[in-house]
Amino acid sequence: MFLDLLIRRNPQFIEAAMSLHQQGKIPANAYVLDLDAVERNARIFSEAASKLGLTTFAMTKQVGRHSGFCQAVMRGGINRSVAVDMPCAVACDRAGLKTGHLGHLVQVPQQEADFAASHLKPDFWTVFSDAKAHEAATAANRANREQALMARIQTEGDTFYRGHEGGFEAGDIVQVADHLDGLQGGRFAGITTFPALLFDQETRKVKPTPNLTTLNKAAEALALARRSDIQINAPGTTSSAVLAALANAGATQVEPGNGLHGTTPLHAVEDLPEDPAVLYLSEVSHQHGGKAYCFGGGLYIDPVFPKYQVRALVSSSPTATPSALRNVEIPDYSAIDYYAMIDADDGSIPASGDTVVFGFRGQAFVTRAMVAGIRGVESGNPEVTTIENGFGDPVNWPGAFA
Repeated sequence: MFLDLLIRRNPQFIEAAMSLHQQGKIPANAYVLDLDAVERNARIFSEAASKLGLTTFAMTKQVGRHSGFCQAVMRGGINRSVAVDMPCAVACDRAGLKTGHLGHLVQVPQQEADFAASHLKPDFWTVFSDAKAHEAATAANRANREQALMARIQTEGDTFYRGHEGGFEAGDIVQVADHLDGLQGGRFAGITTFPALLFDQETRKVKPTPNLTTLNKAAEALALARRSDIQINAPGTTSSAVLAALANAGATQVEPGNGLHGTTPLHAVEDLPEDPAVLYLSEVSHQHGGKAYCFGGGLYIDPVFPKYQVRALVSSSPTATPSALRNVEIPDYSAIDYYAMIDADDGSIPASGDTVVFGFRGQAFVTRAMVAGIRGVESGNPEVTTIENGFGDPVNWPGAFA
């Protein structure tokens, strides 16, 4: 879905990644990042958000919490992360991108609360329940800190992905705020939900979910209770194009993830300011039954669009020309993606070792893929910075397999 966008708007990146792979500097089964483009995207986003009075926290899970990505984001003006889980927070913190928001979407496990409070020291910590609020506040108190707590709220009719459910009843927000303020080591700081925005397939536009209305009603109730300076965290499908709408809806915090590498659904249908800055790279392994099989391991395509014909650029030399495109069949989500199958109906079967480049919305942190950063694409002198795993740990490739 995003390969056409890459070909049109960042062909030098494709060619650089292919060249480095052919030189033996990038492994197959790797998400590859154009770190200079990420820095530009972060700057575009942070400047637009700042003008609207919005605080930005960067999401890094989609690109495996890569340290180079974290540092590019910081150079672009975003100095805090939102951590989807504790490994995310630890990886970003190690890279220098400190924790702005922890606990949303994944709550902090009980035995890890003390570490979070004493070492990560998040600006905001989201809790879904009284029990998790007590854990967070108690851990902060032991660390001699007062922790700003965000209440995840929900009500009937709100939109959640299956398995993401949870949170305080929105109609009880004033009592929830009072309760959180009463916890030693904690204080109520604001409200959050997910997703506040979603891409609409029919209109091909980003639209607010019912959750955003829930946030607004809760904010009004808090204002009537004479609570001021309330943080309203409204993540979901966030690019610079939606910032004004979020600010007008009362949001104070925004959390770009795919927006920082140009792969929100809206990027696929409209030209937005952010350039595409990530691709998935593989290579041909073998041939069988008139098809070429390329290595998998990272073929988790985030299903924000209905199923479509996946294509890839396949070549023995660097190219971003559409003539190198081939249809590809990837395994169903119920199978392990050891390989994907490249069509060769025209009789020319790709050779073993040929480079294969995909463009899709990935979630590197749930795959077996490595993540490689590249700098110097625009200058014509691309070089690999670091190769890391999905936890942001440096990988001594190929020595890691020794």
